Amino acid sequence: MYEQIGFTLDPKSGVPFYKQIILQIEMAIADGRLRTGDQLPTVRGLAVDLSINPNTVARAYGELEIRGIVTTQHGTGTFIGDKKVSLPDIEREKILSEMVRAFIVNASSYGFSVKELTNALEETDRTDVREKG
Repeated sequence: MYEQIGFTLDPKSGVPFYKQIILQIEMAIADGRLRTGDQLPTVRGLAVDLSINPNTVARAYGELEIRGIVTTQHGTGTFIGDKKVSLPDIEREKILSEMVRAFIVNASSYGFSVKELTNALEETDRTDVREKG
């Protein structure tokens, strides 16, 4: 299951590894890659995969458990709880920026200008509002 998350750690980011793990799990929940009841990798398994100390993974899981995002059942594993998780604004903006950039690159390969894209987005938005209204 955790292959869907694609855990990666950036040692140059200045963000502690346990916080990077927490953020990646929260993002996977927020965007639907992880759902209530999904099992996370074992502490030892994830630590081996990421080449980090198991205490780092345990700290991340522990903080997520305190916040009610995961539950740990001793002997069975750590599972995603039913608490709703939404992305922090800065992460949402970063994701949107990446999506827009990829969209522009793809559309420009078909010869569309940014102006044409903007017009199409505005028209689609207006159409959606009329259909819902």
